[in-house]
Amino acid sequence: MNNRTSFLVIAAAVFCLVIFKVPAFADGIKEINVDGLRVIIKQSPKDVISARLFVIGGTANYPLDKQGIESMALNVALNAGTITKNKNVFKTEAEKIGTNFDYSASLDYSQMSMTCIKPFWEQSWSLFADAIMNPSFDANEFALIQEQMVSNAKQQEENPDAALQRLADGFAFKGKNYEKDPDGTSESLSKLDVSVAKAYYKNTIGKARCFLVVVGNIPEAEIIAKVKATLSKLPGGTSAKPEPRYVITKGSENIVERDIATNYLCGIMSSAQLNTPDGIPMMMAMAIMYDRFFVELRTKRSLSYAPAAFINTNAITSPYSQIYISTDSPKKSIQVMVDLLNDIKRDGFKPEELVNKKEGFLTRYLMGLETSAAQSMALGTWMVRGNWKMYEEYVERVNNTTLKDLNRVMDQNTNAIIWTYLGKKADISPADFKQTEVFKNKPY
Repeated sequence: MNNRTSFLVIAAAVFCLVIFKVPAFADGIKEINVDGLRVIIKQSPKDVISARLFVIGGTANYPLDKQGIESMALNVALNAGTITKNKNVFKTEAEKIGTNFDYSASLDYSQMSMTCIKPFWEQSWSLFADAIMNPSFDANEFALIQEQMVSNAKQQEENPDAALQRLADGFAFKGKNYEKDPDGTSESLSKLDVSVAKAYYKNTIGKARCFLVVVGNIPEAEIIAKVKATLSKLPGGTSAKPEPRYVITKGSENIVERDIATNYLCGIMSSAQLNTPDGIPMMMAMAIMYDRFFVELRTKRSLSYAPAAFINTNAITSPYSQIYISTDSPKKSIQVMVDLLNDIKRDGFKPEELVNKKEGFLTRYLMGLETSAAQSMALGTWMVRGNWKMYEEYVERVNNTTLKDLNRVMDQNTNAIIWTYLGKKADISPADFKQTEVFKNKPY
């Protein structure tokens, strides 16, 4: 199939969705309770199976001095062997059947996943359940994983983009949970030991904080039977205790000196919560802002190779959006970025921007859900946000978004910017950090 044919197929699919409002990938989704463990099952014709255990809480689950402990604990559980199978035996069995295991940690949740093909579903599930329920926390394997994670953290701390993000979150959310890095710092990771990580895992991985998502061509009864025999026996545990939503109402700036060739800059603003009616309009509005930033800052003015505007979709308790640039001209860049925001607050978006963004939004959405693993992640993420049914409703909500919706959410959520700058102090001053204006005549 050539590129033109592929494009026409995708375009036709999107056209049908837009015109007839058919929910994308909505068939066969069910939430059930298996002995106290919430399970979301999505039936699919695919013979690639994705099982994913989500852990709710994220940075709310541990103190600042232990940031990264959940990431490390999940890493050890999946990669250091179990009580009955050492690391080599476990990995050999998984490799023979082509089964992959993975994990990730973010601000409000973490997850452990298994991807396999249907003929090896039973063997793969057995390995996955064993890793979750009976991790060995072998001291030697723990030390190896810790060394790797500390090394990775040091590399991230040297990377300007990663360092900027850590500085920005730490400054904007000082004293809040989002000040913590889910993957930890080299300092915090170095201080952890196997007994602390093991105790943390035992106290965190329970039915009160976890739920399971399974996507693939496996009968519901078979999934329930597997869960009953394994994960339903996890301890009840205690629920996560997220802090109240934090809304940024006052702008400020943080200037950090670093002798690097290019200056790095970002601004953080509070955003609409994604599981509310304003969530998807906010995602679309920031996507249009990304386009405007690209055209104005890169194409027209050559101020940056990769300016950006986006929502951090992993920030659930206290959602925020972000504008970013790496540039040799920070003073001019800040002014242009704020001017672009003010243009929207004053005049609103153009009708053609909404039409074009709907088409692109739905195309990317459909293409992003091609795999079972992508679908299980999307379902679980919407579950953590508070409403997994928005996975089904996504297309309809995009279609129903109006120009007034876009203008309203942008005006309401861009009133205070917390800036973080990483680079040469000589190139910037506190007076250069601008805030958006307030306009009386709203474009909605």
